[in-house]
Amino acid sequence: MSITKITRRVAFGLAVAAFAAFSTNVLASSHGMDLSGETVEFVIPFSESGGSAKWANFYAPLLSEALPGNPTVVVKFMPGAGSTKGANWFQQQKYKDGTTIFGSSGSTQFPYLLGDPRVKYEYKDWNVVLASGTGGVAYLPPDLAKKFDGSAEGLKDINFIYGSQGATRLDLVPMLAWEMLGMKVEPVFGLKGRGDGRLMFERGEANIDYQTSSSYLKGVAPLVAEGKAVPMMSWGALDAAGNIVRDPTFPDMPTFKEVCEATTGCETKGEKWDAWKAFFVSGFPAQKMVFLPQGAPADAIATYTKAFDSIKARSDFAEISGVTLGKYPQMTGAEAKSAFKSATEVPDEAKAFVVNWLKERYGVTLE
Repeated sequence: MSITKITRRVAFGLAVAAFAAFSTNVLASSHGMDLSGETVEFVIPFSESGGSAKWANFYAPLLSEALPGNPTVVVKFMPGAGSTKGANWFQQQKYKDGTTIFGSSGSTQFPYLLGDPRVKYEYKDWNVVLASGTGGVAYLPPDLAKKFDGSAEGLKDINFIYGSQGATRLDLVPMLAWEMLGMKVEPVFGLKGRGDGRLMFERGEANIDYQTSSSYLKGVAPLVAEGKAVPMMSWGALDAAGNIVRDPTFPDMPTFKEVCEATTGCETKGEKWDAWKAFFVSGFPAQKMVFLPQGAPADAIATYTKAFDSIKARSDFAEISGVTLGKYPQMTGAEAKSAFKSATEVPDEAKAFVVNWLKERYGVTLE
């Protein structure tokens, strides 16, 4: 499948089958599910300091209010192996009573897409009830930011250190982008979450970093306000035609596409660009998703869908989510299923390019 078809499906698919929301709400209103007195574990396969933690902690109290019986919703962190540890655990869970849900991220999706041998989970066995879009921002320390003028020309002679969860994780999007810009960025692999990369930056152990929007807004924006960090670029967002445009949460920042176009030797066409864009599309427009385990019945899926629908319908949701998550789609029902499909597929050509790039650049063999 071509990247053009994928991006168009993402852009247009987020709005398809709106009528399904009505039927889902009808089903949910007639179910008998009651979670009174229960504790729902919201399992996150990352550390407590990253964007997934902030996303889950944002939704947990709202979900407690929205679910029937107002159960206590607690976020449980299960980091390890770049999120594959927690995802492999969730694969072994069978639906029991609706008290276990799982939050995945692009760093869970990418190993699955690339055939990482550590992956023992199958996304198609899970039941998506929410898909959250997001963005990402790369940033620099102030002294190096002075060498950045909208192009990466002044950064090409600098030796950068980057704290990374792993080459097959969501980090491949920034690492490939920086390489395309001609920058010399060496990753330190093995971090349990993107928040650990931010902490490396704060301690001066890394001199470049990127965070997804929720983590940037919470953890990096204060550093920017204090003059300790300077944003370089966002990855951008998709418009209705599948083109990369400025991120609505960071409209004043140039996108990677803009910086690439301004930098000698960086091309926004060809197989490397197509591969970068394919994995950007898979990793960000539906970057985080909430799942019920395999075997979940229709009434449980409808219950959680209705709960997230009611959260989105709150009069204050745009305000509180914009501050914490950024201005991105929060999708349920048919929209979530469409986003899920786009997040768990990439064109064969893009996959082949990335698999070869990982082997040549980082010695990672996915066999």
